[in-house]
Amino acid sequence: MNMNRTYFLRKEDAQPRWRVVDARDKVVGRVASEIADVLTGKDRETYTPHTDSGDHVVVINADKASFTGHKMNQKEYVWHTGWMGGLKRRRADQMMNRNPEFIIKHAVKGMLPKNNRARHQLKKLHIYAGEKHPHEAQVRGFAV
Repeated sequence: MNMNRTYFLRKEDAQPRWRVVDARDKVVGRVASEIADVLTGKDRETYTPHTDSGDHVVVINADKASFTGHKMNQKEYVWHTGWMGGLKRRRADQMMNRNPEFIIKHAVKGMLPKNNRARHQLKKLHIYAGEKHPHEAQVRGFAV
């Protein structure tokens, strides 16, 4: 690479890889920040802010991720259904039992930039509660 010229990665030149992240016994926020860096491509030397240069991420064991402190019992996920009186709340432990993939996806989505590219980057995130996932062939193609 010529150091006297600014390098910009073009969309056609981006070569996304597939990576597996095991969330077993890891803190949700720390895993989410690591995943957000991979999705945006900030962990590569060819990072360009205006181009989607990130990799696909497969997260396994999402149901075994943990929170620090008392967040498992105190953190609440709040949303509104759109109906009158439709404010819903669910604690993190209830959400972990019901939909553990949502917790990781929600944390990663909050760490991505708030623009149109983030929607495309979020599509490259694949989260599974257990060990098994249907992306073995893609991951095996990029094994180190």
